[in-house]
Amino acid sequence: MSKRPRSVTVISWIFIAFGGIALLTSLLPPVDAAAGQRIAESRPQHLFEHAFICVARILAVLCGVFLLYGFNWARWLLVVWMGYHIIVGVLHSPFSSVVHTLLFAAVVYFLFRPEAAAYFRGRRAEPPHS
Repeated sequence: MSKRPRSVTVISWIFIAFGGIALLTSLLPPVDAAAGQRIAESRPQHLFEHAFICVARILAVLCGVFLLYGFNWARWLLVVWMGYHIIVGVLHSPFSSVVHTLLFAAVVYFLFRPEAAAYFRGRRAEPPHS
């Protein structure tokens, strides 16, 4: 297995940190009592949306962890996940769209460079340990 490129390490830890922090903040109870009351009285559709957001944040953490271990599927899942966020960004605001597009470009650039590609290929080519 080839040595992990620094860019893969940095991207992995960024997604682990931001995904973990975002997940934690979505699971903590709201500080505002009125917001808590609105959540408690919300329709099932809103609870489904909240669950979907939590799953997306868990995916960010999982992608980061498995990128550190050199799993190629994690690299592709992260690219698909970021593509999804570009679409969501377009629906929210132009600024959000631009930020997600720039982040997507940086992630794709660094995860598909020759050094990173060799790192992810090395995981698959590693012989099983007996």
